[in-house]
Amino acid sequence: MRGPRPQRLPEPYCRPPDRPRPVPRGGRRDTGSATVWMLTLCFVLLSVAATVMVVAGVRADRHRAAAAADLAALAGARHLARGEEPACAAARATAEANGAELTRCRGASDLSLHVSTRVRARLWPATVAAHARAGPQRTQWVAPP
Repeated sequence: MRGPRPQRLPEPYCRPPDRPRPVPRGGRRDTGSATVWMLTLCFVLLSVAATVMVVAGVRADRHRAAAAADLAALAGARHLARGEEPACAAARATAEANGAELTRCRGASDLSLHVSTRVRARLWPATVAAHARAGPQRTQWVAPP
């Protein structure tokens, strides 16, 4: 029977300072590189997901602005026969009821109403605008012979 084994010091202390560090199994010294790659991959995936969320949110806000403009133009065109002032008041009330701000309202000579609305984007510090027209269809009318 041999005597008790001598207690070994941890790896950094048992090697003389002039000897190079031993090469780990597999022959490569890139231990820990998987952590860096995984962190990079997580950062890229998080950036892509955030970009997709912002773009989808702005796109949804654009649809909200377009719907508010369409409804405001239709509501205003209904009152256009009484004048531009009542038509724009009705368009403004409808736009505000849909969470939009009416930025432009004018009646045209062809009995149509042109409105522009603006909506604040929810996921981006900006506004989204839309334009709509309501009135008779634009065609070239030719008198029958």
